[in-house]
Amino acid sequence: MKARILVVDDDPNFLHVISLRLKKAGYDVIGLADEHKAVKAVSEQDIEVAIVDLQLKRNDGISLMTQLHLIKPDLPIIILTAYGSIGTAVKAMEKGAFTYLTKPFKKRELLAHLERALENRFLHQEVKRLQNLVKEYSFSNIVAKSSKMRQVLKLVAQIAPTDSTVVIQGESGTGKELIAKAIHLASHRAEGPFVALNCAALPESLLESELFGHEKGAFTGAVTANKGLFVAAHKGTIFLDEIADMPLSIQAKLLRVIQEKQFFPLGSDTPVKVDVRIIAATNKDLREEVEAGTFRRDLFYRIHVIPIHLPPLRERKEDIPYLVEHFVKKHAPRLGKSIKRVEETAIKKLLSYDWPGNIRELENIIEYALVLTEGPVLKADYIMLPEQSSSNIKPFKEAKAEFERKYLCEVLRLTQGNISQAAALAGKYRADFYKLLRKHQIDPQAFKLKISSEPD
Repeated sequence: MKARILVVDDDPNFLHVISLRLKKAGYDVIGLADEHKAVKAVSEQDIEVAIVDLQLKRNDGISLMTQLHLIKPDLPIIILTAYGSIGTAVKAMEKGAFTYLTKPFKKRELLAHLERALENRFLHQEVKRLQNLVKEYSFSNIVAKSSKMRQVLKLVAQIAPTDSTVVIQGESGTGKELIAKAIHLASHRAEGPFVALNCAALPESLLESELFGHEKGAFTGAVTANKGLFVAAHKGTIFLDEIADMPLSIQAKLLRVIQEKQFFPLGSDTPVKVDVRIIAATNKDLREEVEAGTFRRDLFYRIHVIPIHLPPLRERKEDIPYLVEHFVKKHAPRLGKSIKRVEETAIKKLLSYDWPGNIRELENIIEYALVLTEGPVLKADYIMLPEQSSSNIKPFKEAKAEFERKYLCEVLRLTQGNISQAAALAGKYRADFYKLLRKHQIDPQAFKLKISSEPD
C-alpha cells in the first residue's frame, strides 16, 4: 500500500508542485492549504508523515504541529522553512518536529527526508507492537518480572513474526516448552498446529517413524501407514525437545528437512513437502556435543540461527514471589483451597533455596504445600524443601559428567577393556561407546588385563 502523506502549505503553486512530485514518487498525497482541514485529515485518516510549512497565513507551522501531535503523538512532521527562518525551524525540532527542509530544495532531498521519516515511524510502531506483544502474552502463563526474563520475552516478541529456526537452551524445568509455545502463539502460524516431541523419550527406530511417518509394511509391526509429526505440524510449529539426544542418523534426515523442506517417509520413494517452523530445545551445550561427535556440526549451524538462553531459577529469584502467586492461583481452586495470602516467612524460605529442579520443582513444592494447608494462609511450615547445602552441591552438568565417567570406567573394568562387551553391557552401539570414551578422554587399554612376563 502507498504511504499517505499530508502536505500543508498556503502557497497553491508550491502545494501543487510538491504534491505532483510526491505522487510521481509513488506516494498517496493529501495537499491542503487550510490548517483546520489538516487537523481533520489527521483525525480521520491514516496519515503516515506530515509536511508542514513554517509560515502559514492563519497560524505558524509549530502551532499546527502541536495540534497534530495531540491527535497522533508519533506522527513524523517535516517542517518547511525559508533560509532566514532556520533558527525557528531548529526550535520546531526541539518541540517535536522530525526534521526540517530549507526552501528551495531538490526533489531527491525531499524524498530522502521522507524515507527517513517513514522508516522512523515504522520502527516506532514496531517497538510499540513488540511492547504490546510482551504485555499481551505476559506471555499469560509465563511469569517474568526479573530483568533476565523480560529480556527473554522481548527477544521472543522480536523473533516470533519470523520463520527462523530457534534453539532454546536451559536446564531442565526452566520452561523451554512454554517459551516455544509463546513463540508459536505470537507468530503468523498461531492458527496452525503446535506439535511437541521429546527426542530422548523414544528409541531410534520409533523416533524416525514418529517424526517422518512410514508406509504400511515398512517394518515389522507397521500394519497401517503413519503420516508422522512433521506432516501433522504442516503450516504450524514443531517443537523438538532434548534435540541433543537425537541419534545421528535422524539428525541427517532432519538436516534434509531444514534444507529442502521435504523428506521421505520410511518405506516410501515419494517425497513429502512440508511448511513447518522448527523450534528445538536442549539442556546440554550443543557446541560441546559437536566437539564430542554426538551432534552434527552442519545441523548445529542450521538450527542455531536464533539461540535463546533461559536462566535457571537460582539466577532469577526475584521472580519467585510472583511464581508462587501464579501457582497458588493455578492449583488452589482445583484442590478446593481458598488461600488469601502467603506468609512472608514462607517466601523467605523459598528464596533461601537454590532450586536445582527450577520452576518445575517450585510448582511441585507449592502444590504439596497447598495440599497440607488447612486455613486461608499458606505458611512456612507447609513448605517442605529437600535438605541442601549449596556449598557442596555440584552443578547438574558437572555431576552428570562425573557419574558418566565413573560408569564408563566401571563397565571397562568389568569387561577388562573389551570395547564390544562394554558397549553391549552399557546398551550402546560400539561407535557411540567410542564417542563417549573420547568425550571423557578414557583409554580402554588401561583396563585390559595385564599378564606378568616374570616367572612365579
